[in-house]
Amino acid sequence: MPAVEIYTTPFCGYCHAAKRLLTQKGVSFSEIDLSTQPDKRGEMVTRANGGRTVPQIFIDGRHVGGCDDLYALDRAGKLDPMLAP
Repeated sequence: MPAVEIYTTPFCGYCHAAKRLLTQKGVSFSEIDLSTQPDKRGEMVTRANGGRTVPQIFIDGRHVGGCDDLYALDRAGKLDPMLAP
């Protein structure tokens, strides 16, 4: 299974929606909570090519965007192949 990382904050509805989709697909992920690790925000912005909002999602180190992007990949049938082992 590919490594999935998601930068989040606790009160972000989009973060919860993205994590819910990943969980429904049986995908384990590493969560970087910016409320408890604020020093990681700069890392996120750099990795996300300037993206400052949460969530920011990475699959095997590849930036896929935020929650809307994740759902768009799923609707297009492109997410499952990215998550396949």
